[in-house]
Amino acid sequence: MSDPAAPKPPSAWWSLAVTTAIQAMVSMALLTLPAMAPVAAQGLGVPPALVGAYVALCYLAAMLSSLIGGTLVRRLGAIRVSQLGLALCAIGLLLCAVPWLPAVALGALCIGAGYGPITPASSHLLALTTPAHRMALVFSIKQTGVPAGGMLAGALVPGLSLWLGWQGTLAVVAGVCAVCAVLSQPLRAALDADRQPSQALALGALFRPVGMVLGHRSLAVLAACSFLFSAVQVSVTAYMVTYLNGSLGMTLLAAGAALSVSQLAGVVGRIAWGAVADRGLGPRNTLMLLAVLMIVGSVLTALLQPGWPTALIWAIVALLGASAIGWNGVYLATVARQAPPGQAATATGGTLMFTFMGVVLGSPAFGALAGFSGSYRLAFAALALPAALALGLLLWRARQVRREAALQAPEAAQ
Repeated sequence: MSDPAAPKPPSAWWSLAVTTAIQAMVSMALLTLPAMAPVAAQGLGVPPALVGAYVALCYLAAMLSSLIGGTLVRRLGAIRVSQLGLALCAIGLLLCAVPWLPAVALGALCIGAGYGPITPASSHLLALTTPAHRMALVFSIKQTGVPAGGMLAGALVPGLSLWLGWQGTLAVVAGVCAVCAVLSQPLRAALDADRQPSQALALGALFRPVGMVLGHRSLAVLAACSFLFSAVQVSVTAYMVTYLNGSLGMTLLAAGAALSVSQLAGVVGRIAWGAVADRGLGPRNTLMLLAVLMIVGSVLTALLQPGWPTALIWAIVALLGASAIGWNGVYLATVARQAPPGQAATATGGTLMFTFMGVVLGSPAFGALAGFSGSYRLAFAALALPAALALGLLLWRARQVRREAALQAPEAAQ
């Protein structure tokens, strides 16, 4: 007989709605300062280019906090971890409003620490509530929260900064994060019913997710691919406007519109690729296709010329955005499938360390190549290299899987 007091298990779509909203909010929090970088830099008395250091600090903290995300989820529950993440983002935004660089640096670390565990928490919820045949689609829809948060930041933050100033804008977004944390409290009884309060919080928990990934060949290959894919993704997002404005002579408004097109294509792509993976190609083949499209999109973007029709430019950056920004959901669903039973959050946290490492290293590497060569075209063309390396890894792993299956078939027949 079932316990009448036990909370009703959440549906997959309810879990999806909650996790997507939280993902969008923390993504907006991380991108609030970059979205008004010129105004904030003027207030701080620093060059706007320092926004790269801010992003690197955020993702460095996210890389570390994601490692302990799985342990925290098992002990506290996915909703409680999400609430803590939102609270850390709010604190970080308030620290960034202090016109003192050390405070901004500390704020960036707080925001990153809040951002990191959100994906392991959502992966835990979705892995428990999503049927296997819908997993890639559901994970892909959830991951639209990342570009959706970026679109919210781009649409709302510049206007708010003109109205309230850069410090007032940070305070408003911090307040929204805090409100979201409070509003999610009624969901905790149902969504955190599987938490294990006796789960120990030991230093070894930081290394356990990495050990799981490195000890599992399929997870290790996926982690390496995410490192390469994320380096492409952050470079496209961070440098698209600079490239189009400086190399093609587009106005900032037109370049910003093209960036929005690439982000929107990423949102649509995350959903579409999930459906393709679930109903057609399968996750691994879909990731291979995405790697090919990244290669093509990077080269075509590098070949853009002044005077080309706007529609053609938008089509090319949309192709790059749909692949370079659209891969995450299929990847996370594949990680959840490959993880040992009940270990989706831990496996996600371990692979995310490599994902965030790609973000931390990818953008500076792109900038260094563009600066050294004096050409953003060359840097965009070079993005085809990490995509090609990821494609090679996926092909190698697929060949291994087929070989292992062939070896096991005769044994099963005996």
